[in-house]
Amino acid sequence: MSAIIKRELSSYFNSAIGYIVLAVFTFFSGLFFYMYCLLSNTTSMSYVFLSMLMIVMLVIPIITMKSFSEERKQKTDQALLTAPISLTEMVVGKFLGAFLLYCICNSVYLIYIFILACYASPDWAVFLTTMLGMLLMGGALIAIDLFISALTESQVIAAVISIGVGLLIYMLDSLSNLISAEWFTAFLHNISFDAHFTNFINGIINITSVVFFLSVIAFFLFLCVRVFEKRRWS
Repeated sequence: MSAIIKRELSSYFNSAIGYIVLAVFTFFSGLFFYMYCLLSNTTSMSYVFLSMLMIVMLVIPIITMKSFSEERKQKTDQALLTAPISLTEMVVGKFLGAFLLYCICNSVYLIYIFILACYASPDWAVFLTTMLGMLLMGGALIAIDLFISALTESQVIAAVISIGVGLLIYMLDSLSNLISAEWFTAFLHNISFDAHFTNFINGIINITSVVFFLSVIAFFLFLCVRVFEKRRWS
């Protein structure tokens, strides 16, 4: 599995994708940090993280779009399918490679919080819980987008569908307000990423929210394995 992870990470930085993702993530997070913290003279980074949700929804499809679709297009997926590792190890290795790049992007927040610490006393507990929420939510989105990438050999199609799904997830709370059926509104609220992420940004580690994100990750990685299992035997 370690070979898959290293291969995936190197593929990001041997191309422009890794650098573009880091540049976009750093630019917007820095812009929001300047607007909401430095100009407002506050140590709360809540609005920075909330504003970054949309950027995350757009950046993660760029990270995952070639994970499986490019392998399928270039026929290199056959080498992976016949490699002396299980399909689960292959999928998890791909996931961890993409997730590590996402973690590298999020490490920029450490610079911002230390800048704030030089001038005031930020709430470290809220910052750490929010970071945990960002990583869990990002992991869930990566797993979903990896599954989408496994279904097509076109990077463009994978990216477009992933962005569409991300925007739909982002809008779930707003959509729930337009529906009169209480049971359906409650259902949309329960599967809303934003609703679960709000717990973390308020400094609350809600076990339900942690289990929700981990369940999404496990479920879509399981679906990825099933896709390749079917392809192996077809």
